[in-house]
Amino acid sequence: MSGFPSTRRRGPGTRPGARRSDSAGHDDPLNPDVAPGTPDDEMGDPESVARGICLRALTGAPKTRQQLADLLAQRGVPEDAAEMVLDRFTEVGLIDDAAFARAWVSSRQAGRGLARRALSAELRAKGVEPEVAAEAVGEVDDEDERTAARRLVERRAAAMRRLDRATATRRLMGMLARKGYSGGMAAAVVREVLDCIGSDDGADGEFDDLDVDSLLP
Repeated sequence: MSGFPSTRRRGPGTRPGARRSDSAGHDDPLNPDVAPGTPDDEMGDPESVARGICLRALTGAPKTRQQLADLLAQRGVPEDAAEMVLDRFTEVGLIDDAAFARAWVSSRQAGRGLARRALSAELRAKGVEPEVAAEAVGEVDDEDERTAARRLVERRAAAMRRLDRATATRRLMGMLARKGYSGGMAAAVVREVLDCIGSDDGADGEFDDLDVDSLLP
């Protein structure tokens, strides 16, 4: 907020703070002749209100069916109206949990270096069905995980050259565990990278049995 008073001119009869009404139906491809409802439109048709809420939510980023269902429930849309709109959106492809899961896995694995375990947990949290999530996560194989883990460790290890090997190993193992990597793979990758950069001590064997589950986000 700038703190400056608005310089926008209001027309005659316009109340301060009143919302400008949208053009009827211009943003609803499913029902072009029906004006979408607004969250404040308590007297509006529940399905119209639900469509407007979903369309606005999908404008910013893809959403799963469960995310939209949760949003409609929070906004007080009756369950039967919400289900009808969500079914219609699914039929026309505006809701596609499988596509959402594939895109999510690709983005988070490449961008954040997350392992399959963490990716599955994130998809479950967003309401993606387990079999749909499993199919999307299945696109990531062991070599993909190892490559991503090594890239993460190399990047972080470069800033740990002043640490002793045991401390560096503990921190790197914890980082990989939080991203969903198994203890075995994490230990192997950390050992390889620290050997390559010449870290001394060789004191990483004690972390082979690290309880990575306790470190998952």
